[in-house]
Amino acid sequence: MAAPRHEEFHFPLSVEWIGERRVAAHVEGKPSIEVASPPVFLGTDPTTWSPEDFFVAAAASCLLVTFIGLADRAGFPYTRLRVDGDGVVGMRTDKRFGFTRLVLRLEVETASADPAQARRLAEEAEEACLVSVSLDLPVETEIEVRQPEISLRSAGCPGSTPS
Repeated sequence: MAAPRHEEFHFPLSVEWIGERRVAAHVEGKPSIEVASPPVFLGTDPTTWSPEDFFVAAAASCLLVTFIGLADRAGFPYTRLRVDGDGVVGMRTDKRFGFTRLVLRLEVETASADPAQARRLAEEAEEACLVSVSLDLPVETEIEVRQPEISLRSAGCPGSTPS
């Protein structure tokens, strides 16, 4: 196990109101992102990302980039990766309205001879994801590992049509 880090990292940004229920988030050197209330909270533009979308996206993308880093360091091959996330909002046990849990479904496709390694790496990524471990709510991670499907055509099976 790696030694704990004792350094501090900062992620500064600013958010400013741009009219109606819209704001723009700015990080130096990156494109600005417009953010608005979701329709369920009286937002008027369902095509604009909401803070709630970003909350779920932060946990889902953190899990995936953490898995990628671990897999790359381990030399583990993958052919497809995906995380589907669902943030559940409702009344919390502390009587406040907010996120009650996150469900992240990590899908790993690999042609590895050791697909169980994918599950081990995914579990390690779940424990190491900076965003998820920083949250004060349950994060349920479901892991699915599958082998890539080989089409009949590319496998040269009898009855297949050559390309």
